[in-house]
Amino acid sequence: MLKDVVIEDASSDTRTHKIFNSLEKACHELDLAVPIWLDKNIEDFKRTSKCRFRKESFIEEVPFDFLEIQVIEEDPA
Repeated sequence: MLKDVVIEDASSDTRTHKIFNSLEKACHELDLAVPIWLDKNIEDFKRTSKCRFRKESFIEEVPFDFLEIQVIEEDPA
């Protein structure tokens, strides 16, 4: 692992908007272009709430094999 970023979103947005917004914030922090959601990314994310964006998901060249995102939801106390 090269870098790790955690984004918390307590907004009232939909889950989908939270994911897109958090991915954009994480990419900004990592100084990366936001990756393109390919069909495989969407399928993986729907199934497991995580996915890997490989080099083909980025328009620019990236110095790593993949960017992995995962939704971690806490149970309300």
